[in-house]
This record gives sequence, C-alpha cells and structure tokens, in this order.
Amino acid sequence: MSSGDLFEAIVSEHYEPLFRFAMSLTRMESDAQDLTQQTFYVWAIKGYQLRDISKVKTWLFTTLHRAFLVGRRRQSRYTGDDLETVLEQLPVVLPEVASPTDCSQVLLALAKVDEVYQAAVVLFYLEDCSYRDIAVILSVPIGTVKSRIARGIGQLRQILAFDGGWERNHVHRDLSPTPVQEPVGDC
Repeated sequence: MSSGDLFEAIVSEHYEPLFRFAMSLTRMESDAQDLTQQTFYVWAIKGYQLRDISKVKTWLFTTLHRAFLVGRRRQSRYTGDDLETVLEQLPVVLPEVASPTDCSQVLLALAKVDEVYQAAVVLFYLEDCSYRDIAVILSVPIGTVKSRIARGIGQLRQILAFDGGWERNHVHRDLSPTPVQEPVGDC
C-alpha cells in the first residue's frame, strides 16, 4: 500500500470519530472541522514517526486533544460568546440508536458538565476508548480517567435531573456512575 493510499485509508476510517470528538470539545462545527483537518495535517507531516501503526487512532485523538488545548489557551486571552447565547446555532450530532429527543438533551447537558470531565466522558461513552487510551490521549493517569468519567457522569445526571426530570423517565443503561466494563481494543 502506498503512503497516499495509507493516508486516505486512515482519513476514511478515523475522520468521523475525530470530528465527533472535536464537536464535543469545541461545540462549533467550523471549529471542529478545523481541528480535525489540523489533526490530519499533523499526521501527514509527522505520521511517519509512529512506529506501531495499530496505535494510529490513539495518536490521532491525542494530537486532536493537544491541538484543542493549545487553541483553548490562546482563546482564553480573548472573550467570546457564552455557550448559552449561541446554543441554538449548534448542530446536534445524534447517535443512531437513541431517540433524537433524548440525545439532544444529553448533548446539551454534556455541554454544562465541567470541562475537565467532558473529554473523558466523550472518549469513553461516545468513542468507545479504553481507560488506557484515554489516559494517553489526555496525558493523565488511568485513575484520573476513571475519576473524571465517574464525576462527569455524576454531574451529567444532576444536570439532566435538574433540567426537566429526564432521569425519572428514562432507563440508564449507558450512564452508570462508574463504567462497568472497559471497551476492548485501542481507542
């Protein structure tokens, strides 16, 4: 397989999950697209340095998360719109298995969870990453990953309960306070 074919195969396989992760971080489609493209640009320039190609997904998610953090640091110098004021402009990315109403409520509530917990929750529940891969992506110990997921889900439950009693009316198979089983394979 030529390097061009390999690059296209990697983009085809990983673009959508990376874009979803970027959306969960940025909450703006254009920023998520930019972040995803930046990640693949970095892959095109530095991807040859990855010795174990089976780790490409983790490498891409780590690169995207780091690019997000760098951008966030730069952005913190400037004031911007509050999420609540531009909420109607945000696209809703819905999983295929849940009802659109439930998904939109959960995604809106996820935007209210403390930022430090959001990435871990999204990577675990929406991207099916393992604790180990999340630890690599976020550059934190596995115990911190587990803690952030548990605390993030706890906050998400409180937000959903407060925002209209969603919790009382729905079954919570996917929102257990501590994940019971780690996904298999690399992130």
